[in-house]
Amino acid sequence: MIESSPQGTPRPEQGRLDAVRPEAAPAPGSRWTRVLQTLRPSHAHSAFTATVFLMAFQLLSRIIGLVRGKYIAAAFGAGPQTDAYAAAFGLPELTNYFLAGGAASITFVTLLNRYRERGQEEEGERVLSIVLNFIVLVLTVGVIAGMFLAEPYIRRFNPGFTPAQVALSAHMTRILLPGQIFFFAGGVLGATLLVRRQFMYQGLQGILYNAGIIFGGVLLARRMGISSLAVGALSGAFLGAFVLNAVGAWKAGVRYRVGIDFRHPGLREWAVMTLPLMAGFTLTFFDDYFVRYFASHSAGDITRLMNAKQLFSAPMAVLAQAAGAASMPFFARLWAQNKFYEFATGVADSVSRVVSLGMLAASGMIALAYPLVHVIFAGGRFKLEDVRLTAIYFALYTLALVFWSAQAIYVRAFYAAGITWMPMVAGAVVTVVAFPIYAAGFRWHGAEGLALASDMGIGLQTVTLALLLHQRRMVSLASLDYREMGRCLAAGLAAGVAVWAVFIGLLGAAAHQLGWEIGSSRGWDLVVLAVGTVSWLGIAVWVLEKSGSALPRVARRRLRLS
Repeated sequence: MIESSPQGTPRPEQGRLDAVRPEAAPAPGSRWTRVLQTLRPSHAHSAFTATVFLMAFQLLSRIIGLVRGKYIAAAFGAGPQTDAYAAAFGLPELTNYFLAGGAASITFVTLLNRYRERGQEEEGERVLSIVLNFIVLVLTVGVIAGMFLAEPYIRRFNPGFTPAQVALSAHMTRILLPGQIFFFAGGVLGATLLVRRQFMYQGLQGILYNAGIIFGGVLLARRMGISSLAVGALSGAFLGAFVLNAVGAWKAGVRYRVGIDFRHPGLREWAVMTLPLMAGFTLTFFDDYFVRYFASHSAGDITRLMNAKQLFSAPMAVLAQAAGAASMPFFARLWAQNKFYEFATGVADSVSRVVSLGMLAASGMIALAYPLVHVIFAGGRFKLEDVRLTAIYFALYTLALVFWSAQAIYVRAFYAAGITWMPMVAGAVVTVVAFPIYAAGFRWHGAEGLALASDMGIGLQTVTLALLLHQRRMVSLASLDYREMGRCLAAGLAAGVAVWAVFIGLLGAAAHQLGWEIGSSRGWDLVVLAVGTVSWLGIAVWVLEKSGSALPRVARRRLRLS
C-alpha cells in the first residue's frame, strides 16, 4: 500500500504498525547479551531500544512516584496542609520556566546536534559551559528574589487559602526554590548524554527524585511535619538531576569551563531558540496552576485533583514523555541532515503509535478507576470519600490521555527542527482561550468541571500543534495511521465497557450481597484489578486480531513470543 507523503510524493508504510519486516533470528544467548549491553550507561541506543529503555525506566519511576503518593496520602491525608504542599511547587516551577525556558535539555539537544554535524563538538561543549554559567547566575538571582516573593505569591494565586496555609506553603516554597538551579544544570549536562544516545542517566533521574521525597518524609516527618517532603524534594533534585548527570557527562568526556562570553555566537543561537520558551507559556505547564487557583477554595480538592493527575500521568509518561524524549535526538539529527521525509514519517509514526496505545490504555484505566485508586491511595488519613472523588477525577483526566501523548511528540518535532517560537505563540493563545473554560468548568461542576476543562484545553492544544505542522508541510495529517487508530479505539471501547459492566457492575452487586464492598477490602480490589486486567487484555487483543490490526503481531514479535 502506498500513501501520500507531506511533500506529495508516495511513501511506503515504513515504521507503521502494520509494516512488519522480517528479522533475522537472534543467535543463541545473544538476546540476553544485547539486553545487558543496553544497561551500560555508555551504550549508544537505537530509536527503538531508547524508547523501550526509557519507557521501562519511566514506568519504574512512576511506580515509585505512586509509592510516594501513597505515603503522602497515608501520612498526611487530603486537607489544608497537603494543599499547601502542592501549591508550594508553583513559584519554583515558574522561576525555572521564565528564567531558564523550562526545557534546557530540549533546546540543547538541537544545538549540540548542529555542532556535532559540523564537526565542532568541542566548540559545542564550550557553548554549553557559557550558557550554563550564565543561566545559573540568573537563576541564583531569581531564587533569592523568590525567597522574598514566596508569601505574596501564595496569597495571590491561592485565594482560598487561610493565613496558616499561606505561611506553611511559603515556607516550603523557600525550601524548594534552590532545586531549580539543580534541575537546569542537570538538564544542560544531560543534553550532552542525549546527543550521544546515552539514556541511562535520564532514566534514573526521576527514580532518585521520587525516592528523595519519600526518604525525606520517612526520616524527617516527625521533626518537620509536611515540610520534610520539601526537603526530600530538594535532595532528590540535587542527587537525581544534578549529581547524576554531572557524573555521566564527566564519564562521557565533557569538560566544564569557567567563564561567560556574551559575544560568542553559540550563546546567541541558544538564546534565539530558548527566548520563546522563556517569554511564552503553554497549557501543558499552566494546567496545574489553573486547577490549583480554582480548587483552592475547597479544602482537599487540590490534593485529590493532583493525586488523580499523578496517577494519570504514569501511563502518560510511559507513552508520551519516554517516547518523545527517546525520539528527540533522532528527530533532531534527521532535521540537521536535511532528511525531511524521514523526519516527517518518523513523527507521524510516533504519534500514530502513542495515540493507538493511549486509546487502549485509557479504556482499561477508566473501567478499573475505583479499585485502582483505592489500592494506591486508601488508608491512613486518606478516607473513602477522598478515594471516591479521586477516582472520578482520575477517570475524567484519562479521557485526554491520547491528547497529552500526541502533543508531547508534536511539540518535540518543532524543537527538533529548531523552531521554538511557533509552538510557544500557539500555546500562549490556547492558554488564554482555555482560562475561561476552566472558570466555567469550576462554576458548572466544581473540581469535576476543572478536570473536564483540562481535557478540553489540552485537546485544543494538540489539534493546534498538529495543524501547524501540517500547514508548514513538516508533518502531514494524512500520514497518520487512521485505520490502526480506529481499530484500537474499537478494541478499547469493547474491552473497557465489558470489563466495567462485569467487574464493577455485576460482580460489585454480587459482592454487595455477600457483604464484601468494593472499596472496603484491598483483597477484593486486587482480585478485580487482576482478573479485570487479564479480561480487558484478552478482549482487546481478540478485537484487534479480528479487525486486522498488526499491533498484537508486532508486540509478540518484539517480545520474541512468535
